[in-house]
Amino acid sequence: MMRRLVLMLTLLFLPILTHAETLKLQAQPIVTGLNHPWSMAFLPNGEILVTERNGQLRRIQDGKLLPQPVKGLLPFRAFGQGGLLGLALHPQFAQNRWLYWTYTGAGQGGYSTHLARGKYQNGQLTEVQELFKATPKSNGPVHFGGRILFDRQGYLYLALGERGERDNAQDLSNHSGSVIRLKDDGSIPADNPFVNTPNAKPEIYSYGHRNQQGAALHPQMGELWTHEHGPQGGDEVNRIQKGANYGWPITTYGREYWGGRIGVPRKAGLTDPIHYWVPSIAPSGMVFYTGNRYPNWQGSLIVGALKLELLARLVLQGNKVIKEERYLEGQIGRIRDVQQGPDGYLYVLTDESNGGLYRIELAP
Repeated sequence: MMRRLVLMLTLLFLPILTHAETLKLQAQPIVTGLNHPWSMAFLPNGEILVTERNGQLRRIQDGKLLPQPVKGLLPFRAFGQGGLLGLALHPQFAQNRWLYWTYTGAGQGGYSTHLARGKYQNGQLTEVQELFKATPKSNGPVHFGGRILFDRQGYLYLALGERGERDNAQDLSNHSGSVIRLKDDGSIPADNPFVNTPNAKPEIYSYGHRNQQGAALHPQMGELWTHEHGPQGGDEVNRIQKGANYGWPITTYGREYWGGRIGVPRKAGLTDPIHYWVPSIAPSGMVFYTGNRYPNWQGSLIVGALKLELLARLVLQGNKVIKEERYLEGQIGRIRDVQQGPDGYLYVLTDESNGGLYRIELAP
C-alpha cells in the first residue's frame, strides 16, 4: 500500500514530458572546427567570442572563425573537465569593455575555478585582473562548474561544482559546491548571507550544489536560476535564493553509479529543485527565451544536454514546470551551451573535438 502511494505521489508531481516536437527545428552551422567550445558571448558590434575548454578564446566575425585567438588571457590548465570555461560581458560593456571569464587555475593543493576580467578590444585583452580563486584547491579532475552571469543590480554570480568531493557542498568554509556572489570588481557585497558567519566563506550566496553548468536570469522576476548535474539521474533546475541550502548530498533524486541510494529525495529545511530529470540528460547551458523566432516560446526555459544531445524546452507556469519538449535529439552532438542571440535566434555550441556554433531555425 505504501509503495503504491509513493508511486501515485511521484506521478502527480512529475511534469508532463512531450517527446513529440510542437515545432520542427533545424540547426544551421555557423562555424565548425572549435576545440571543445564551452561558452559564448555576443558583442555589440556583431562579433561572437567563444571559449575553447582545451584551447583558446576564439573570435567569430561575419560568420567566419578568425585564425588568430584573443591575446592576453591569464595562464590556465586544461585538466580533466577543467580548462577555459565561462564567459560574460559586463552590463555596461559597450562603455567600459570589461570581459569576464572563468578558468582552471593551479596553486597549492592542486586546481580550482578562477575568475578574471580584462578590457577587450579588437582581439586583445588589457588591464587583466584576477578577481577570485575558489579555495581550497584539490587534484580532482571533475566538477569545476564555471558559469558566470550578472543580475540587474550589476552583481556577478559564479556557479561552482563541489570538485567531486561531496562533503564540500555542505561546508561553508569551502567555496566548492556553491553559488558565489561578487561586485563587478571582485569585492564582496556587504549583504551576502554569510559575511558575518564565523569560518564561512563570505563570497557564498547559496550552497549544497553538485556541479552547476547552467545559469540564467528570470526575465520577469530578475532571479538567478541554475542547473546542476546529478549522479545517476537527479539533474536539477534550481531557483537560487539567498543563503539557501540545495541539499547535495543529503537530498537528491539521483543514485550511485553502481545503483545504491544517496541520501533521500526531500528533507525539511532544504530547498527542493524546480525540476529534475530521472534518468539524467546531463544539462549544460541554459537561457530563458524572450524572442519571437519560435511561436509561443516566450518565457520558456531552454536547456542544452550533453548525454542525450538535445535541447529541452521547459514550459513554465509561475515557478512550476508544466511541460517538457525535446528537440534535435542526436542530430548535432553534445550541446554544451545555449544562448539567445541579439537577432532573437537560439545559438548552441557542441562539445566535440570538432565542435561547432549553430543557429537554431524553424525547418522549412
